Formats: sequence, C-alpha cells, structure tokens
Amino acid sequence: MKKILTDWGRAWLAAALMVPIAQAQPAGMQAAFGKDAATLSDKFTGLARVMSGKYDWKPGQGVRTVGDVFNLIVRENGILVGVLSGTPNTGARPALITDPEKLQEALKASYVDLQKAIAGLSDNDLQATVKLFGRDMTKLDALMYLLEDQHEHLGQSIAYARSNGVVPPWSK
Repeated sequence: MKKILTDWGRAWLAAALMVPIAQAQPAGMQAAFGKDAATLSDKFTGLARVMSGKYDWKPGQGVRTVGDVFNLIVRENGILVGVLSGTPNTGARPALITDPEKLQEALKASYVDLQKAIAGLSDNDLQATVKLFGRDMTKLDALMYLLEDQHEHLGQSIAYARSNGVVPPWSK
C-alpha cells in the first residue's frame, strides 16, 4: 500500500510540476511562430530577388506565375495581421506588384508587420475566436493555417526556381 501511495504521490507531483510548463508554452509558441515568420521572410525575399527576371513564368495554364505567388504571400500576411490584430482588411484587393524591388520590399514589410502582430499576442489572445475565410477558428488556428499554407507556397516557389535553373540563395 505504501508503494502505491508513493507512486501516486510522484505522479501527482509530476503533474503539478507540468502545469506551469504547459501554461508557459503559448509564449514559446508565439516566439516560435515569430521565428518561423522570419525564416519565411528570408526565404521568400531571397527567392523574389533571384527570380526577379522570371515573375511572369508559370509551369502551365491555369497556374499562378512566380509573381502571383509572391503577391499572394503579401496578401495572406495582410489578412493574417488583420485577423490577429482585430482589424480585418475589408477593402478591395490591392493591385498586383510587378516591380521586383517593390515586391521584395512588400514581402519584407508584410513579414515585419506579421512578426509585430504575433509578438503582440497574449496567451489569451491565441484562444480568441476569429473569422478567417468565413470560418470560425481561434487566432492560433488562423496563424497555423496560413503559415502552413505559406510553407506549401515556399515549396512551390522552390520548384519554380529550380525549373528555371535558379538555385535558392540558401542552397548555395
């Protein structure tokens, strides 16, 4: 009986010690999402730089061009910043940016804004319900949804670069 009580006591103590760790995790998640946004920024702006002469290229009919993908990322970041900050952009879509330097700057700026929005989130903010593309979800879900989508578009952009004989800058 004493062994059972000792084992239960250890299990309870371990669980009690895990509560502060679990409660501290969202701040770590915010830092991790901010770091991921910084990585995406570096990679997309690097690809935008080395692909600057190929913004009109696309692998086939009905598929986004290189420039369309970069513009989509800028737009997604704006949507996400609005959702996270509680000021959704309900205006018309911005015009596509075709100038390579302006598009590279827009990518950088959109990620700076996103990183600020992420850093400004409290633990409770991450659990707040928002609407994204007509669906109810938490801010955490919205953040995960769009960053996962951007990783997919990063892979698409890498494939576009390699199809054009362009090596991504971080691969050199």
